[in-house]
Amino acid sequence: MESHLLTLLLVCLLPRTVYAQAGAPEGVLNCCEGDVLFLLDSSGSVSSYEHSRMLDFLSELLLPFSLGEDQVRIGLLQVGTKPRLEFGFDTYRTQSSLQAALKATKPLRGDTNTVQALKIAKDGVLRPGSADGARPGLPRVLVWLTDGVKPGDVIGPMAELRGEGVAVLVVSTGHSNYQVLRQVVSPPAENHLYFVDIDDMSIIVEDLRDAIIEIIRAEHMTVREVSSSAATLQWRPVLSGMRGYYEIRFSPILSGGTGNGGSGTGTSPSTGGSQYQRLVQSSDSNAIRLTGLTPDTVYTATLTPESNEQAFNTLSVTFTTQSEVQSPSVVTVSESGPTSVRVSWGPLQPEIVTSYYIEYSALPTGKLQTATVDKRQNSTLLKNLQTDTTYLVTVSARHSSGKEKAMSVKVCTQEVTPALADLQLTTVDSHSVQVDWRGSFDGLKGYWLTWEGEERVAQRSSLYLPPNSQSTRLTNLPPSARVCVSPIYKTARGEGLCCTAKFASDASTYGFQS
Repeated sequence: MESHLLTLLLVCLLPRTVYAQAGAPEGVLNCCEGDVLFLLDSSGSVSSYEHSRMLDFLSELLLPFSLGEDQVRIGLLQVGTKPRLEFGFDTYRTQSSLQAALKATKPLRGDTNTVQALKIAKDGVLRPGSADGARPGLPRVLVWLTDGVKPGDVIGPMAELRGEGVAVLVVSTGHSNYQVLRQVVSPPAENHLYFVDIDDMSIIVEDLRDAIIEIIRAEHMTVREVSSSAATLQWRPVLSGMRGYYEIRFSPILSGGTGNGGSGTGTSPSTGGSQYQRLVQSSDSNAIRLTGLTPDTVYTATLTPESNEQAFNTLSVTFTTQSEVQSPSVVTVSESGPTSVRVSWGPLQPEIVTSYYIEYSALPTGKLQTATVDKRQNSTLLKNLQTDTTYLVTVSARHSSGKEKAMSVKVCTQEVTPALADLQLTTVDSHSVQVDWRGSFDGLKGYWLTWEGEERVAQRSSLYLPPNSQSTRLTNLPPSARVCVSPIYKTARGEGLCCTAKFASDASTYGFQS
């Protein structure tokens, strides 16, 4: 009888052992996206045996999850006199490496300094965007495993974490104060607070795992690659490893309308009775391309994972198709020079555009000029333009449907700013020079003279002269004064010339000629 009873016990226990080692529960792989930090009490009040049992519990709890940058990330923070982050969220991205790390973790001992550990968690590990911290925009979970012996005043720090959006769950293996822990966890307490004997922790594995999944389940669908007639829906493959399929329904958002009731179509009450299309994808799919859409139309799409093994929520998304006649939607100017400018446009639509037609003329009444470019070309250089002139440029896309779309922009050519041709200084006396230059140009607005001594403390002086000036006399100059003359135009200063004054007993002439 005893032998028969032992056989029955082995039969009951063996499947759980094999199950934990061989694979994951169906529906957990690829289910979630979030960062989960475990706060593990490994102070002196926790025996080596209890610490080992807690790590075994974590190993079984985490085994099914898919780890990675776009899935679940795990961190472990141990509590002792000096709390220590055993590993952060970016450390382990495979189950084999995570399981090995858990197996190799040693207790810290010492006091139960939970308050300091929570400070480390709040200011670093669980802070979104910090170095090696949590990912912005994704769920964050703190799971505290404690024996309940003198954890310190944790109510305040835990409240701060919850206030910042962190979900808090607690597993107590000792005689903790129920009222305190009830205040610590995120509501509802019946789903997030667990009291269990150290030898019976395995009985809460599935319940705790389901509670974590409920928080970090990645239930969202995105739309990408939207064009005038198509769009791609993408979702997380929550049915991976399960029997089932995905049902996709999509339709334009209209008021009224009825469907024909044929295969693959129907009417949707959520869209005012408008006709919808129905598609089915296999359980290992994570995307589908919707085609045959109407341009410039608002659509709604729903995704329903169907499985007899587990219930999933229906996901929905709304998007708007692009206008068939879209290009050009932006026209820009670059490489502007005195006689040329480069005009660019986009987006390119070579599948529906036959060519681009460019018209440009000087404002207000310049001669109209035109150019035609290939449908795969998104810019052209307009040459032989007038300097310092405003042009109106119009880019038109000729579509294969016969429609056209045009966009105009004003562009300006740059002003010509010739450099000063010649500069000469003639010494008059020991502190004065005669300054002569050459530089009579179209559009000239005047000249800017500056001079300063060679000493660092010497003050810089300047003088503006009208455009008809060709010379001036500077007096009371400091020794070895440097004199510069620059031509001034409407929009910019031209390149100038500089000379250094040389004072001598006899007058002399010197200068710089370009």
